[in-house]
Amino acid sequence: MDIQEVIKASKGLGEWAHIATVSNSGTPYVTPVHPCWEGEMLWIMVGVNSVKSKNINHSPSVSLHWQVSEETSFDSLIIWGQAELFTDVETKTRLWSGVFDYDLNMFAPNGPENSPETGFISVNPIKAVILKEMGIGERLVWRSQ
Repeated sequence: MDIQEVIKASKGLGEWAHIATVSNSGTPYVTPVHPCWEGEMLWIMVGVNSVKSKNINHSPSVSLHWQVSEETSFDSLIIWGQAELFTDVETKTRLWSGVFDYDLNMFAPNGPENSPETGFISVNPIKAVILKEMGIGERLVWRSQ
């Protein structure tokens, strides 16, 4: 399996995933997100003061899970990776149009230049597992080289 199959699986499972981060006290934190791909990099729009942003600054290791549902034959996807928070205007401007499949202005109406409270988390995938029929059908594994 290659990364393109992972990307295709994520898009087939829907636009929502859950990201797991860990706080500096070791407490796990899981929250829903709407990640989008730019090439082989996942991006998530966030508030720079959100718990997930603070956790990533402490520990960049994350996991994302696209959940099972009847509509997807109970398939799911888990991606592990290294995350980084970006708040610079250059990155925000690049991502603002063309990467996300929703209008970012709904959440930050002042645009990339005038939304200091808005940032983006990149997730560089290092491992992914596709579980067909909750893992009963097949388990496909991808690892970065």
